[in-house]
Amino acid sequence: MAGSFLGTGMKFPPQVDPATGRIMTVSDAQSVKESIYLILMTQQSERFLHPEFGSDLMNYTFLDMNRTALSMMARTLSDRLLAQEPRIGEVSVRTEQQENKGILLVSIDYTIRQTNTRENLVFPFYLNAAEEPEEEEPEYYEPEIIEVQN
Repeated sequence: MAGSFLGTGMKFPPQVDPATGRIMTVSDAQSVKESIYLILMTQQSERFLHPEFGSDLMNYTFLDMNRTALSMMARTLSDRLLAQEPRIGEVSVRTEQQENKGILLVSIDYTIRQTNTRENLVFPFYLNAAEEPEEEEPEYYEPEIIEVQN
């Protein structure tokens, strides 16, 4: 196990191995990648016992995505990842806006400290939730009659 010093942790999202019935785990570089993903997906102050854990990524959901907001997002994500994931260094965050799809691609390049290996993670950040077609509501509602038998 060349990279076993990077640790082993529970797979995210949690899954059960159908062959053994045990919780699936990940090791090495995949463990680091899933840890980064977990930091991105956890809203800061969401964990009661560790309020500093996570990122403030969701705070950018309704902001106008101009150059200033994108720079602020990249800087804070880089700082949060470096502060919370001790196995990585040299974090670079880039954003690429997919305007017609309402998606912001957040590319995170990082170095695993022990092996000096460059890795990356592309995280899709959805600016607009997928809009479902609204059903037409009737102009009036007819009460539903329910018969109860004693």
